Amino acid sequence: MLTPAFGPEALTPLAFLERSAVVYGHRTAMIDGDRRFDYRELRDRCLRLSGALAARGIEAGDRVSVLAPNSHLALEAHFGVPASGAVLNALNIRLAVDELVHIVDHAGSKMLIADADYRDVARTVADRCDHPVQVVDGGGPDSTYEQMLASADLLLRPVVDEWSLLSLNYTSGTTGRPKGVMYAHRGAYLQSLAMAAQAGLDAATVFLWTLPMFHCNGWCYPWAVTAVGGTHVGLREVKPDTIWAAITDRGVTHFNAAPTVLTMLADHPLAHRISTPVRVATGGAPPSPTLLARLDRLNIAVTHLYGLTETYGPAVICDWQPEWDGLGPDEQAALKARQGVANLIGLPLRVVDHEGNDVPADGQSRGEVVLRGNNVMLGYYKDPEATAAASIAGPGGSWFRTGDVGVVHPNNYLELRDRTKDVIVSGGENIASIEIEQIIDSHPSVLESAVVAAPDPLWGEVPVAFVCLRTGMTLSESDLIDYVKARIARFKAPKRVVFGELPKTSTGKVQKYRLRENLQA
Repeated sequence: MLTPAFGPEALTPLAFLERSAVVYGHRTAMIDGDRRFDYRELRDRCLRLSGALAARGIEAGDRVSVLAPNSHLALEAHFGVPASGAVLNALNIRLAVDELVHIVDHAGSKMLIADADYRDVARTVADRCDHPVQVVDGGGPDSTYEQMLASADLLLRPVVDEWSLLSLNYTSGTTGRPKGVMYAHRGAYLQSLAMAAQAGLDAATVFLWTLPMFHCNGWCYPWAVTAVGGTHVGLREVKPDTIWAAITDRGVTHFNAAPTVLTMLADHPLAHRISTPVRVATGGAPPSPTLLARLDRLNIAVTHLYGLTETYGPAVICDWQPEWDGLGPDEQAALKARQGVANLIGLPLRVVDHEGNDVPADGQSRGEVVLRGNNVMLGYYKDPEATAAASIAGPGGSWFRTGDVGVVHPNNYLELRDRTKDVIVSGGENIASIEIEQIIDSHPSVLESAVVAAPDPLWGEVPVAFVCLRTGMTLSESDLIDYVKARIARFKAPKRVVFGELPKTSTGKVQKYRLRENLQA
């Protein structure tokens, strides 16, 4: 085995900002409302954040939670927190306080940095945690965050081990309790390069942040866009009028969004054909042929992706083949709706049967999608049992079990057919049905419940609850929905409630497939 004479250097996405500050120092790195930073300024702010964390007692390996929309604060945290040697924990701003408390407690975060709009929520979360949590208020020139940066020294702690923990991202999964997904510096570095290459990012890119940075660290795009010297455009709220305004006024070239957002854009009165193509990546439910055709008329080119929090975001991409350009619109739409093949840093994906054998690539034989490669998580934080349960033996070692059922077409492209995990994908958000069921079942009038996904033209899927009440009890649909909304994030609440007996097997298991059939009927 040869020993490198000059290196190697540990792979880390922090290197992207160092390079871009030199190569693209004069170029605009971030636009956040009225504020603009070039790449030299962005590096300065990120390393001052790192120094400020160290001055406040944050040490290497400590966890730092961040509660912020898609703003300069969120972007700076993606570099500043790991630059201090700490672990970034980006929080979903849509979660309820109870859910945030659980995550911050489980992560053991020593600090919670919060955008101005979420400072009250952050203080409540910190007060309810089982351990001391420093709260730092962000937003505005007089905020604690800005004062902290102004007085701090620049700090960049070297990354010695590229397999060390970079970030913790929490996902609900099937148990209803969020699990901490561990990302390594190496995985984020390589995934960022894959996203940059396959999305066609370069120094002329103007990237609009419609995808939340708290989702899988924004699919690693905070680092990918920075790597090529592109411009980040912050977006505090995802509204079709603000997106169309950004496309027109900022010259947006790329953004990522759930099919729901694309539907709203196509339907909006401001919708018009763009002179320069805008490239969009979408995940979750596959975009319909009708939607794809409408977006094509607007000069919005859509690429379908598939992935999970456990895979740093998109592990699979519908890689478009040039010879498909000559196909008819219906054939193209059918191909675009498939999930595709492993991205360029992943191993070829597999679909396996119950014995772990690959199913035939015939477009009919179903199996579970399993993945392996540098863009698969290190494991679940403090949960070796869940990590083991998500593993299956295969060529080269362990493969990650996605819980998703699919087929492989003769051209080796994946198409999902079902999910073994009862996760509802609504507007790009993953909702665990069992989590909603646990809340519904806690109501004193409820005997039992089952929650399934119903197709929805706007959100892709929405949760619908089937509820059996206790004998002699009464409960209205609106009262039960309000009860759920008061206890978990409002977007997780069922959109409909159907009261009655639940269909069951002879062993007492609820037959959810029959409930889905009832909805479709």
